Amino acid sequence: MPKLACSLILLLSLSVAHAADEVLTPDQINDGWIALFDGETLFGWEATNDANWRVEDGAIMVDSGAEGWLMTTSEFDGYDLHVEFQGPATTNSGVFLRTPLTPTDPAKDCYEVNIAPADNPFPTGSLVARIKSAGPASAGLQGWNTLEITAQGSTIKIVLNDTEVTSYDDPHPLARGHIGLQFREGPIYFRNIRLKPLGLKPIFNGRNLTGWNTDRADQSEFSVDAEGELTVKNGPGQLESDDQFGDFLLQLECKVNVDGINSGIFFRCIPGDLMMGYESQIHNAMLDGDPTQPVDCGTGGIFRRQNARRIVARDHEWFAKTIVATGPHMAVWVNGYQVSDWTDDRAPNENPRRGLRLEPGTLMIQGHDPTTDLEFRKLQITEFPEEK
Repeated sequence: MPKLACSLILLLSLSVAHAADEVLTPDQINDGWIALFDGETLFGWEATNDANWRVEDGAIMVDSGAEGWLMTTSEFDGYDLHVEFQGPATTNSGVFLRTPLTPTDPAKDCYEVNIAPADNPFPTGSLVARIKSAGPASAGLQGWNTLEITAQGSTIKIVLNDTEVTSYDDPHPLARGHIGLQFREGPIYFRNIRLKPLGLKPIFNGRNLTGWNTDRADQSEFSVDAEGELTVKNGPGQLESDDQFGDFLLQLECKVNVDGINSGIFFRCIPGDLMMGYESQIHNAMLDGDPTQPVDCGTGGIFRRQNARRIVARDHEWFAKTIVATGPHMAVWVNGYQVSDWTDDRAPNENPRRGLRLEPGTLMIQGHDPTTDLEFRKLQITEFPEEK
C-alpha cells in the first residue's frame, strides 16, 4: 500500500478514536461514568414527539414542534446524573428521571426536575408536583448551567450550579426508568450528559473464583493472579457465575493481551449450558485501521445481532465496559462511550441464540480458542427491580 494511503488510514483511525476518547476524561471513565450523549449524534435516544430534536455545536437542541420528550432508550435505577443546559428566561423545560416513555403525572409516575422561570410554581431545580426548589433559580441564568442530580433509593438530591437546591425523600419511591429531556416552551440546549451508576456490588473478590464455577471450563484456564486480576487463557471454555441475573447493569474492566483475539461476556445464559446466552463481544480489531468498521462485531457489539458502531478499546490497554439489560433492550458502553443499542424483537425462546429471553440467567466469561489471553477486574453489578 502506498505511504500516503497508509498515512490517511492512520489519521482516520486516530481522529475517530480521539473523538470517542474525548467524551469522558480518563478519571471519569475510571470512576465508572458513562456518557449518555456523545456530542455528535442522538444515538441511544428516541423522541416521543414531533419536535426538531437535533445536535448543534456539541449540544442537543430543540426549539419547535409538539410538546414531549427525548428519552434514553436504556433504563436506569440508582445514579448520579450530570446535565448542562442553556435557554432564555422564558424557557420551560425539564429533565425527567425514572420515567416511562410517555409519563402522565410527575406526582406519580416519574420525577421531573424543572427548568422554568423564577415565577413558576416550581422554578428551576424543583421537582414538579413534589417539592419547590430552595434556591433563587430560573431558566434564564446566564450562559450554561449545571444540574448534578442523585437518584438513590427513595432520595432525590439536586445541585444547581454547585448549590444544593432540593432534597426529597419519596414515601412511595419509583424504581427504574428512562431519563428524558423535555420540550415544552421556548428553545433549550443540553450538553455533557453523563451518568454514574450507584449501588453496584462486586461479583469477583480478587482472591479466588468464589461465586463462579469452572464446570464447563473445558480447554480454558481461569485463575487469579498476584495482582488480584482474573486471567483467562486458552480455550474454548467458559467461567460461569453461580448466581443468575435478569435485568441489571454490569461494569467491569478488561485487558486483551494479544492483538486481535476474540472473547465475550455472555448474560441471561441457560445455566450449565455451553455459551447459550446473549453475548457482548470483545474484539478490538478493525478493518483498514477504521474504528467505524469493526471486525467480527467489535467490542461492545451484541454478537450476531448488532455490530459495535465504533471500536473504542485497544489491545494491551485496560478498558471499561458497561452492559445494561432491561427487558428486551440491551446496550453497551466501552470506556464510557455507547457502542450498541439493541432491542430483541424476536419471539420468546429459552435460548437467547434463538429468540427473546427475559428470564434471569447466569453470566459467563468466554475462553474462545487457544489464542485466548485476557484479564478482568472490577466486576460489579446492580440488579434492577422488575417493572410494575
